[in-house]
Amino acid sequence: MSPLRRCTRPACLRPAVATLTYVYADQTAVLGPLAVYAEPHSYDLCAAHAERLSAPKGWEVLRLQFDATATQAPSADDLEALADAVREAAHVPPPSSDRPPSGRRGGHLRVLGPQD
Repeated sequence: MSPLRRCTRPACLRPAVATLTYVYADQTAVLGPLAVYAEPHSYDLCAAHAERLSAPKGWEVLRLQFDATATQAPSADDLEALADAVREAAHVPPPSSDRPPSGRRGGHLRVLGPQD
């Protein structure tokens, strides 16, 4: 299976560049940059379908700034920010060395060493 995500519109084979999410309580459709992970209640769209997007009558479309031509993987900074957010949520201080001790638990996450 290809790591490239495709547009979720039927019969469209173009690569996805944007993610559409509906906020039902506010009657708003939010179109923004492609999410890092595919979520079950969001829709990945190609540039053509993102540009032509319309919302149901009475709904507002909120278009967030994004580059439709960019197709890049998460950077090391993105992954480090994600790890910091997980540590903060679990109230676990960052490791003092390059590699945390094996088996240390923090919240529901456990760091495994090479032997584990």
